[in-house]
Amino acid sequence: MRTVVVGGGPAGMIAAKVCADNGDDVVLLEKNEMLGKKILITGKGRCNITSSLDMDEFIKNTPGNGRFLYSAFDNFTNMDIINLLKQEGVSVKEERGNRIFPVSDSAEEVRSALARLVKKAKVSVKLNSRVIEIKVDEETRVKSVVLENGEIAADKVILATGGNSYPLTGSNGEGYEIARKLGHTITDIRGSLVPLVANKSICGRLQGLSLRNVRVDVIDSENDKKIYEDFGEMLFTHFGVSGPVILSGSSHLLRYKNVDKKIKNGKIILKIDLKPALSFEQLDARVLRDFDEFKNKQFKNALDKLLPKKMIDVIIEMSKINSEKKINEVTKEERHNLVKLLKNFEVTIQGFRPVDEAIITAGGISTKEINPKTMESKIVSGLFFAGEIIDVDAYTGGFNLQIAYSTGYTAALKR
Repeated sequence: MRTVVVGGGPAGMIAAKVCADNGDDVVLLEKNEMLGKKILITGKGRCNITSSLDMDEFIKNTPGNGRFLYSAFDNFTNMDIINLLKQEGVSVKEERGNRIFPVSDSAEEVRSALARLVKKAKVSVKLNSRVIEIKVDEETRVKSVVLENGEIAADKVILATGGNSYPLTGSNGEGYEIARKLGHTITDIRGSLVPLVANKSICGRLQGLSLRNVRVDVIDSENDKKIYEDFGEMLFTHFGVSGPVILSGSSHLLRYKNVDKKIKNGKIILKIDLKPALSFEQLDARVLRDFDEFKNKQFKNALDKLLPKKMIDVIIEMSKINSEKKINEVTKEERHNLVKLLKNFEVTIQGFRPVDEAIITAGGISTKEINPKTMESKIVSGLFFAGEIIDVDAYTGGFNLQIAYSTGYTAALKR
C-alpha cells in the first residue's frame, strides 16, 4: 500500500513513521529543506513537547473543538510521545504549569529525534517538494499527489501541511486550498495564541518591559464581565502586549461574543495586578513604609523599590500625583489611589496581531467533515488530515504539539 504524507512537521513525521511501521510503502513530502522546521521555534527554541496533565485535561485546554480529539488523545498520549523520544535519547523535565521540555532545552534535539525515527522506519523522504494538488478517481478516492515537478501514485494521502501561522517556516495555508478544491469547507482562519494590540501611548513607553508573577484579567467593561484571568509572565511591546498569559488570554478573547465590535468600541480592558501577592491593605502598608523611608524625597524619586524603573514615569502620570511633590506631602487619598493603580493597572485592547504572528491557527478543515476516530475525510476516501490544518487549537503549554502527534498517529492507523 502506497501512503503519501504531505508535510514534514511533527504530525507528518509521526504519521509517516507509524504508517511505515505498519508495513506501508511511505513517501513523506516536505517543501522545506529540512523536516520539522517549525519545531525549532516552539517554546522559544526549547520545544514545549507536551504537558504532564491527564489526557482528559487536554480536552479542557483545547477550546477549539477539543471534543473532536477524544479518540486521537486516547490513541496516542503524552506518555507515548515522551517514551518515543526517550528511545531516541531525549530526556525530559517538567517545569511550571505542567510543561514538559527536553532536559537539553534544545528544540533541535527534539526535531532531530523525530527525523531519525522517520529514517529508521525507512520512509522515503523528499525535501524541497511542494505539492500542488491531490487527484481523485471517479469514485472520489485519492489516486495521486501532484508536485511542481512530478506526480506520485497513492492509495492513501495524509495532509499535514500545518496552518497559516509563521509562514516563513512553511505554514502558509497552502493545504487549505488543496482541501478546498476537493470539496472541503475551510472555517474562518484567525490567529490563536497571538499578541494583542493595546493603547500605544502606554505600551509603547513600556516596550521591552517583562513582568513576572503578575495577575491579569481580561474584562468586557460594557457588562463588567471577566473573560479570562491568569497568573504569570507578560511583556509590553511597541504595539501592545504579549507573553504567555496574554497569548492564552487571546485564545479566550478570540471566541468571545461580538469581540470585534467590543474591541472597536474600546470595551475590552486588560487589568494587571502588579502586586498580586499582597492585598490592598498589605500593599498600602508596604507603600507607607517606603514613603516613611523616603519622606523627604520627591515623589518621582521614591518608587525605585516598588516598581521597575521603566514603569515609574507611567505610574506617576497615571496616578495624577505631582512628581515634584515631597513624599511627606502626599495625602492618604493620593496614596490609596496609587495602591489602586498598582492593583488595577489598565490598558485598552485594540485588536489582535496578524495571523502570521500567531503561534497557532484557529480555523481550518471543518471537523464536521472528518471522522474523529480515523481522521479520514468524509468527502474523499483515502484522504486523511493531521495537525494544525484541522480546525482544532489549544492553549499554550504543549497541548498543540500533542494534537499534532495524536492526530498524526490516528491518521496512520487505518489502512
